[in-house]
Amino acid sequence: MPLYRRIPKLKHFPLVNQKEYTIINVKGLSDLAAGTEVSLESLLEAGILTTNDGPLKVLGHGDIAVALNVKAAAFTQSAKEKIEQAGGTWEVTA
Repeated sequence: MPLYRRIPKLKHFPLVNQKEYTIINVKGLSDLAAGTEVSLESLLEAGILTTNDGPLKVLGHGDIAVALNVKAAAFTQSAKEKIEQAGGTWEVTA
């Protein structure tokens, strides 16, 4: 195998088509009113997020007690479980 094909397999090289996400934890959603439709645009309008770094990804750190309808490009498994336990729904958007 030529050297130029082996080099990216070595350590400390950046990923070639790495996806960039705008991330938010579940605890950041706990301040919203119950039944709110949550998306990247609504979080930017509410001032919870300040920058749009790409599609929205919801992470599972923290707890949530209100039922929300969350629409994002990606969810972690723990975030899905916590949203469902609070009585909310999640939907993956393209």
